[in-house]
Amino acid sequence: MNAWPQSVLELPLEERALLALQAAVRNVIDEHARVGLPLHVWSDGKVVEISAKKLRFPSPRQPSEKASRARKAR
Repeated sequence: MNAWPQSVLELPLEERALLALQAAVRNVIDEHARVGLPLHVWSDGKVVEISAKKLRFPSPRQPSEKASRARKAR
């Protein structure tokens, strides 16, 4: 994921809107995974359910398993 620029307000409105939308989607996915709820998405012309187990992935806010092992090895 790209880091947010120093001053988001200097970006064009379209870019700020895209950043906000991407952050909102990440938050929804994280919340569904945390609570254990499936997520429903539109794919190939139909609604598809993705189980909460498949939503589990390292989040930028959570250290990955590999990073945790590296810290323990020190």
